[in-house]
Amino acid sequence: MPQKPVHEQEQDDEQQSVPQTIQENTQEVIEGAQQEVQAAQAPWYLTLKRGRLLLVLYALQLALFGILAWWVHANPVLPIDVAITREFQENQAPWLKYIMIAVSYPGYVPLISIGLVVLAGVILWLVRLRLEAVILVALCAFSSLLNGLLKIIVARPRPTGRLVDILQAASGPSFPSGHVMAYVAFWGFLFSLCIILFRGRSWWRITLLIVSALFVVLVGPSRIYLGDHWASDVLGAYLIGGVLLGVALWLYLMLRERGVLSRKEKRPEA
Repeated sequence: MPQKPVHEQEQDDEQQSVPQTIQENTQEVIEGAQQEVQAAQAPWYLTLKRGRLLLVLYALQLALFGILAWWVHANPVLPIDVAITREFQENQAPWLKYIMIAVSYPGYVPLISIGLVVLAGVILWLVRLRLEAVILVALCAFSSLLNGLLKIIVARPRPTGRLVDILQAASGPSFPSGHVMAYVAFWGFLFSLCIILFRGRSWWRITLLIVSALFVVLVGPSRIYLGDHWASDVLGAYLIGGVLLGVALWLYLMLRERGVLSRKEKRPEA
């Protein structure tokens, strides 16, 4: 069998080495990320303590949400809601409008919102935070389903143009805000992980804390400013979203302590 010329053999070797080089570099990046994440993890007793403090705060919100949901169902249009929206909309500066639209935009595009959840889940899985990845995806999916159910039950109409300015119209029932619940589930869970799971001042931890906090804090005002929701819709979404986040964190801590999809953590000595 005739042998290939030397230059063709060299080309074949180069073509075969490119995928191998890419695979090796990718593996190095993943292993480096895994080591950095493991090095940043706080001791389990500190993680447990932080998590329980957050759970107490989240649990207190459930009763408040129930009262608010009943109230807006009986009184679809509240004078205080109208006053708050008009106060928000007094400033019609273009820069403010663009910021409010930008904050809400990911929630309008399913490809972006679902893509962010999938991307975050894949990254968590690759850095060996597999339980965290599963809880994140499940929390976001359940939050979306719960929001749709609550909207049907409460059946509150959205703001109308005769009461406030509608800068970006949306359809469907108003209470609670779907954007706010989705952002609390996704960004709130990532923020909570950074607080209870990691330590130190690594750039990725600080960046994730800032970005996630900004999205959670700004999405509520953006929904009011754009005229998509009443302030009570936003408040209700923060309340029930916080409760759902608290349940997810409780489940996460319990499963992690038992070693589900992760190494079993040792209980702190008394």
